[in-house]
Amino acid sequence: MLDVTTWFAYQLSQSKPTRLAIIVTQQIEIPTPVRKGEDSSRASGETSQAPIGATAVIVLGDGSCIWGHGVGATGASVGEVCFNTSITGYQEIMTDPSYAGQIITFTFPHVGNVGTNIEDIETITPAARGCILRAEITDPVSWRATEHFNDWLISHNLVGVTGVDTRRLTRLIRDNGAPNGVVCHAPDGKFDIPALIEQANSWPGLEGMDLAIEVTCKQSYGWDESTWTLGEGFSKLEAPKYNVVAFDYGIKRNILRCLAAAGCNMTVVPADTSAEDVLKHNPDGIFLSNGPGDPAATGVYAVPVLQALLKTGKPIFGICLGHQLLARALGCETAKMHQGHRGGNQPVKDLVTGRVEITSQNHGFAVDAKSLPDGVVESHVSLFDGSNEGIYLEGHPVFSVQYHPEASPGPTDSHYLFERFTKLMDEVKS
Repeated sequence: MLDVTTWFAYQLSQSKPTRLAIIVTQQIEIPTPVRKGEDSSRASGETSQAPIGATAVIVLGDGSCIWGHGVGATGASVGEVCFNTSITGYQEIMTDPSYAGQIITFTFPHVGNVGTNIEDIETITPAARGCILRAEITDPVSWRATEHFNDWLISHNLVGVTGVDTRRLTRLIRDNGAPNGVVCHAPDGKFDIPALIEQANSWPGLEGMDLAIEVTCKQSYGWDESTWTLGEGFSKLEAPKYNVVAFDYGIKRNILRCLAAAGCNMTVVPADTSAEDVLKHNPDGIFLSNGPGDPAATGVYAVPVLQALLKTGKPIFGICLGHQLLARALGCETAKMHQGHRGGNQPVKDLVTGRVEITSQNHGFAVDAKSLPDGVVESHVSLFDGSNEGIYLEGHPVFSVQYHPEASPGPTDSHYLFERFTKLMDEVKS
């Protein structure tokens, strides 16, 4: 065992007695594979006993073990360990399909304190692999809560770990990039650490992985639910002005609601829908949704379709993965980011107007601005690292952004993008 560090994490709860948990981070020596004829006992993965009081562990591919208290479902889940800096919206984050294949570290310590409800979801079945929290989940204090966050995690078979020094883990991700990892919850405190290390190392990672095909709808459907108002809930689109087809690469419900609020009658189609099938709906515009995974992998089938649709002259608007796929269809390159952008406090500058927007983001891949061909113009940039946040095609009703205008951290800084889409449809119609 190498490099053992111990620190204390206070677990505070208004509804339960305060308790002090000892959380230990260990660097475990990764076992050498056993050769034929050798004694297998040294690499047999004998069950390791956790520190006293620990019922969960985060095991990274380099052998690091971060101990804590288990919440949610029992068992183990593997994925890319990332962090999100938002201070609200944990249920929306956990149900965002763009988090497929990822274990989310929340930097804000009080996650779960407003419970969960049936309205604040972005999809029915969460695609995230698990969550990592600083403080213990407290009883919900919101009048909108219908279920405890811990019970919600269990109902969706999501593993969680509390009592973790999330600042330290975030610094690790910031400095070294997002690692592969396993979150494991075992109430008896017994863990097969070598097996968990092997599980983390054998996971292929997000680069080269097409996850959109896993989270997309299986068949097309209509959508007419609009935005939420206090005391009334979600409204319905009653007088649609535009017929829009949306590619579901992992679409969030609130994007559909914002488009409906802008007067768009939505038809949502699977990620691998052909251009011919899209055009059968006679759309006024085409929307490219957010989603998880590597755009290069999804682009194998998506890019030829988008290139065919670009030739029609119809307005096209893309968000997140949709932005990356549109960029690739226009001849741009995309690449895996060191740590990605995930949070509701991301400043973006509109290079056309000079205006700065506070945006919500969730992406681990980005468009390479240096690869933009002639006629494709960079419209937005991140003020954190200068990475690309938007493009438009000169002389054509085609544009996209990397961030999420529907997520409302501003809260309405970026809603003009939906209006821009409808104006383009009006112009093409006329």
